[in-house]
Amino acid sequence: MKEELLKKISSKEIKVGVVGLGYVGLPLAVEKAKAGFKTIGFDVQEEKVRLVNEGHNYIGDVVDSDLADLVRSRMLTATTDFSFIKDVDFIAICVPTPLDAHQQPDISYVRSSTEAISKYLTKGTMVVLESTTYPGTTEELIKPILEEGSGLKCGEDFYLGFSPERVDPGNLIYKTKNTPKVVGAIGKDATEVIAAMYRAVLEGEVYEVSSPAVAEMEKILENTYRNVNIGLVNELTMLCQKLGISMWEVVDAAKTKPYGFQAFYPGPGLGGHCIPLDPYYLSWKAREYGFHTSMIESSMMINDQMPEYCVERASKILNRQMKSMKGSKILVLGVAYKQDIDDYRESPALRVIEILKREEAEVDFYDPWIAEYKYKGEKNQGIKEINSEIIASYDLIMITAAHSNVDYDMIQKNAVAIFDTKNVMKAIENRENIEVL
Repeated sequence: MKEELLKKISSKEIKVGVVGLGYVGLPLAVEKAKAGFKTIGFDVQEEKVRLVNEGHNYIGDVVDSDLADLVRSRMLTATTDFSFIKDVDFIAICVPTPLDAHQQPDISYVRSSTEAISKYLTKGTMVVLESTTYPGTTEELIKPILEEGSGLKCGEDFYLGFSPERVDPGNLIYKTKNTPKVVGAIGKDATEVIAAMYRAVLEGEVYEVSSPAVAEMEKILENTYRNVNIGLVNELTMLCQKLGISMWEVVDAAKTKPYGFQAFYPGPGLGGHCIPLDPYYLSWKAREYGFHTSMIESSMMINDQMPEYCVERASKILNRQMKSMKGSKILVLGVAYKQDIDDYRESPALRVIEILKREEAEVDFYDPWIAEYKYKGEKNQGIKEINSEIIASYDLIMITAAHSNVDYDMIQKNAVAIFDTKNVMKAIENRENIEVL
């Protein structure tokens, strides 16, 4: 099986299936198709399938013309019909892995996708999970479902592995194609073949590890590393505020050291599809072994409380104006979880707005990338534009995303008060109405 698959990879005879056409799946499907492999995208959302088949892009990291050209040439198609799994040789599972209401891993999308795949899995197929998850998922969850549903045996009839996604929305340098890839599979043959499949598509290094569990843990380490260090900086920010010191200046000074230090910055909390969630996967799995990840859990507590801390700071700024939070007009600038993107998944700004409203403030938001967002089942509409009159009408401007296409000079000149949680206004000289996190 190994030699036959390696030959098919070399000759571009492999047909690819990508399950889940979101921020991870669609860019991967596009790169597979661009590399010369006919690709089918699978998704349960009919709207996404329709858009792909019409050549309409909805993901920032995909070039519009690339998608349109691939659809036009029939190198990329999409469907909601999982029976077409029987026609593919390589399957990448790229579905969401959120947390449930109790902050525990929700692997229902992974489970349901795997069950759908198992019904149509054929001999000689490679299956790779890319969704971020806890160590053991591939071997303890995916493998039994595929074997039971298909009647095939892993390692003999099909290959199974894990290769964590490394998508960074809005990154202008590293995209799916040129970001190094880690591959861990069940057995040496599976690792070799799956790694060869990625090497045939990607420009970045493909690094092989000994098992899916190592690859799963590696992904958790990447994001937990950032979570812990951001937690450290956020905690020190609260201390620095009491000491009358700027943490931003402290970090900028520390990063002049050419070794042994990497700069992390404070903010109103963590956002995105990985950093706020992945540590919970690890701490949940650790409890199965009676182990408590105390450092990780402490950092999560600190980062989770940052929205509340930012609202407390905002309240103090209003107090200095002889205003209470109740009834004050507040404009939140930026609901995306990072600068210059339209992605608001797990954005701390949404929590900030929720808390402000709970304190009975009158809250609006403006984001040049996001006209509206959905949070806890409710749609929230932003104001369409900002100008000097609009800015002057608010008691407080609260900056929660460092978008580059905002006129911060105009805001500073017209705002009553500004709370800059991202230090985006650091270059503005007149700071009389600016307070920084």
